[in-house]
Amino acid sequence: MTKRPCPMCKKPRSEQFTPFCSARCRDLDLASWFDESYAVPGPPALPEDQSRDN
Repeated sequence: MTKRPCPMCKKPRSEQFTPFCSARCRDLDLASWFDESYAVPGPPALPEDQSRDN
């Protein structure tokens, strides 16, 4: 079994922060979700679905 590196910086993973190497990389990944740098693939939302979120 091969160990994968941290998805953010490619350093070895830490057991405490798996799959990341540190709290910093974990927080950077979370921030990317918050600022919508990441997205889950799928069909575009309908306008009426978007108005429910606001």
